[in-house]
Amino acid sequence: MLFKRTGLIAASLFFIYAIAVAQETAAPAKKDASVQDSDQQISEFSLSGYGEKGVKAWDLAGKTADIFTDVVKLQSVIGNLYGKEEDIKLTADSGDFNKTDGKVHLEKNVVITTTTGTKLTTDSLNWDRRGQVVTTKDYVNIQRENMVASGKGAVGEMGLKQVSLQKDVQVDILPEVKEGRVPDPKDKTVITCDGQLEIDYDKNVAVFKDNVKVERPDSTIYSDRMDIYFIPSGKEASGPEKSAESNTSPSLMGSKIDKIFAKGNVKVLKGENITYSDTATYTSGDKKVVLTGRPKLIIYSTEDFQGASFGN
Repeated sequence: MLFKRTGLIAASLFFIYAIAVAQETAAPAKKDASVQDSDQQISEFSLSGYGEKGVKAWDLAGKTADIFTDVVKLQSVIGNLYGKEEDIKLTADSGDFNKTDGKVHLEKNVVITTTTGTKLTTDSLNWDRRGQVVTTKDYVNIQRENMVASGKGAVGEMGLKQVSLQKDVQVDILPEVKEGRVPDPKDKTVITCDGQLEIDYDKNVAVFKDNVKVERPDSTIYSDRMDIYFIPSGKEASGPEKSAESNTSPSLMGSKIDKIFAKGNVKVLKGENITYSDTATYTSGDKKVVLTGRPKLIIYSTEDFQGASFGN
């Protein structure tokens, strides 16, 4: 009888132990700090900053906000910067506002638009509100008039007047057409490079680095580095006696190429002809290509290499 009671007690203890182990195994993992309950939840959150003479300089709003000790997590984010020359609008599906340093991290469907016509889209973005700098490691697409630039990783001013794309860069430039007509994709210029692209919209110049390639309807240019100057809106192309470097007024940068300066292992393909040189300069005003630094021309046809001249 004692044996039976002892066996019953042992079986009961084993059953209780098995339940305890099962509960421990099935217990939920400890919540991550990023998903812990917020100190306060509110809707229609908004925050504003003011500059000199009490003029509003920026604002940040969200449809909902979870407020933690150091961070405010926002949904349906809208931000605005109010400048002297232009205003900037920023939107995203979600974002974090750091209350300590004022920095903002945005996620999903991030869009920056300026009143001068530039639009940037990406998957995530860091906004240093005090330094007025935006950065991302994701792919970026920047559109302005008929020019679209894309690449992986970007650093730029909040107003997008100066932007640097880090790698895998491609720029598509569609030809300007009269109102009511659609640009022909066959006439576009495509520029690619492996390295960095630096765009300065104030100086109307884009600098491409590392394995640069320009494909135009009638020619292709290769080089290690390429500086491309654009015609400001409302101005004419540089002619024989003009230089693109002097045409750097703060006018709105257009999408029409004014001048191309290629440097390092330059190769130009035009029809069946190939030229090699250390540098090459193309000006759209007179459609002339000037090759300098040990230029060499290889002709595979009887066509004239029209518009090409050789320097020293």
